[in-house]
Amino acid sequence: MLHAPKQEKALLLNAAHLLVPKAAEEGGFHGPSILEFFPEIVLFEGTPFALNRIMLIRLLMVALLVAIFWIGTSRMKIVPGRFQTLIEMGLNFVRVNIAEDLLGKKDGQRFLPLITTIFFMVLFMNITGIIPGLNIAGTSVIGVPLVLAVAAYVAFIYAGVKKHPGSFFRNALFPPGVPPFLYLIVTPIEFISTFVIRPITLTLRLMMNMVVGHLLLVLFFAATQFFFFDTSGAFKLFGVGTLVFGFAFTLFEVLIAVLQAYIFALLTAVYIQLALAEEH
Repeated sequence: MLHAPKQEKALLLNAAHLLVPKAAEEGGFHGPSILEFFPEIVLFEGTPFALNRIMLIRLLMVALLVAIFWIGTSRMKIVPGRFQTLIEMGLNFVRVNIAEDLLGKKDGQRFLPLITTIFFMVLFMNITGIIPGLNIAGTSVIGVPLVLAVAAYVAFIYAGVKKHPGSFFRNALFPPGVPPFLYLIVTPIEFISTFVIRPITLTLRLMMNMVVGHLLLVLFFAATQFFFFDTSGAFKLFGVGTLVFGFAFTLFEVLIAVLQAYIFALLTAVYIQLALAEEH
């Protein structure tokens, strides 16, 4: 009997065969597939440490991120060089424009390590979607977005309970000033919107942006290859159009990678700010 992951993969393969055009089976155009987000295991198959291509990309980006900041901050000088200046610009951007701007200097410094980690983790994981040889974002599968959303959610709860230990949950679920009979309606809505929807939307917003971006890039560049090498005559001109669109969407994906990192870190700070608000 097949293990659950193998059964899941078999179902995905069957679904993909139903959706793939006949031309693709005959060596023609091969469009993007959801199976690209479920690559084969390449290391330690059959163990709890099994790694596929996306997991290797994540580990590579974490190692690169640690190395960059270790090197950039280990021998800091009063007159910084170019590399140190770049590191300081990135750190100051998060500190000034996200953490301290929303939380103030004191609370901004308290939560700065978390917000900075989230920003650069998301940025580095996102940008792999356009790096040749990697070609897929580390955030395009739910694991990393979910872990970061849980970290933001735990920080939100921690900040609220720490600042308002006796009233955080009460005021979040039973807002002051609401007639008591309306709590039957308001409390379930507040519970779902505050304690359920927030981590889900943080996760899905990031993941789906990366999934859609990857599928679009694969579509354009696969179409370019098809028109240039598998068609003849005037049809080759369509390849020029798909190549231009592919290049344009690559630049757009760079913008999306940075924007999603900013939005994720910003929303984390916003949720912490709401937890620290005096009305709690």
